[in-house]
Amino acid sequence: MEKLRVGIIGCGSIAQHRHIPEYQANKNVEIVAVCDIDEERVKEIAEKYQLAAYTSYDELIGSGTVDAVSVCTPNYLHAPISIAALNADLHVLCEKPMATSKQEAEAMIAAAKESGKKLMIAHNQRFVPSHQRARQLIASGEIGKIYSFRTAFGHGGPEGWSVDGKDSWFFQKEKAFVGAMGDLGVHKTDLLRYVLGEEIVEVGAFVETSSKEFADVDDNAVCVLKTESGMIGTLAASWSYKGKEDNSTIIYGEKAILRLEDNPTYSLVVQYANGEVVNYELGKIQSNDEGGQNNTHVIEKFVDSVLQDQEPPVPGEEGMKSLEVILAALESNETKKIVKVNEL
Repeated sequence: MEKLRVGIIGCGSIAQHRHIPEYQANKNVEIVAVCDIDEERVKEIAEKYQLAAYTSYDELIGSGTVDAVSVCTPNYLHAPISIAALNADLHVLCEKPMATSKQEAEAMIAAAKESGKKLMIAHNQRFVPSHQRARQLIASGEIGKIYSFRTAFGHGGPEGWSVDGKDSWFFQKEKAFVGAMGDLGVHKTDLLRYVLGEEIVEVGAFVETSSKEFADVDDNAVCVLKTESGMIGTLAASWSYKGKEDNSTIIYGEKAILRLEDNPTYSLVVQYANGEVVNYELGKIQSNDEGGQNNTHVIEKFVDSVLQDQEPPVPGEEGMKSLEVILAALESNETKKIVKVNEL
């Protein structure tokens, strides 16, 4: 089997800590090129891994040297770069949130359909073992009817993680379009849709900037969500959790409570109504903290879907549905009304 030739567009932290190492670890891949508008940064990365360096994504896309690209740029560039790559008959793995509007997301999906190439969105929470097990337990009826849920994703903020610190695009509205809700909240909307096996149909939200005075995007959001069958719950996304990261989800069912990534030892704890407790040690969730799982499985799933010509596990349509919940939350915060997701 020939190796998949990959180019990485955007050489910030997500490329350096996730995409490059995971492609490198994949025996079916050859990383050929990297691209970044920061000439010094792209040169440094290219020299380190002996790759071709580009400062123009159009040049990389048109170079004829790659079969697929990872789009690891600021959010506002996700759609234009992905569409340009798909139109050039390249497969695309795009970071989340996939776009800054539903229209952009639809254009990306249309470009993938037209080219016949794969478009996958990097929602890695679906591949966490505890989340997969919870989905199975719910789908099998083991937990009974689901009444409620709460999920949170919070840490101290991207300035500790981004290559540019406080100057990062994450804090600039024209580049990021949305803050903690786009960085963390969209992961959790995707996770809830996946684990519960239902679409979220209504959203009420408060989206604030409370801890990052230097930012013009949100750093704290709390949403109330309702699914199509009437389950209700909350989602919190925050860049102001000092100390330990929280990446937990709790699901309250008729026969049991599921605690996902809520216990330092057991990644899934099932507390049955009859008093029985089952603890699962399934390996820690991937995290920016030390000790988190390093392989997000996103890269291998993308590569497999291309090489085996299968539908990616998180295609553009799924990325768009998760994005729509975020867009509804922003709309709810603006209008101070409950927003129906399908009426955006």
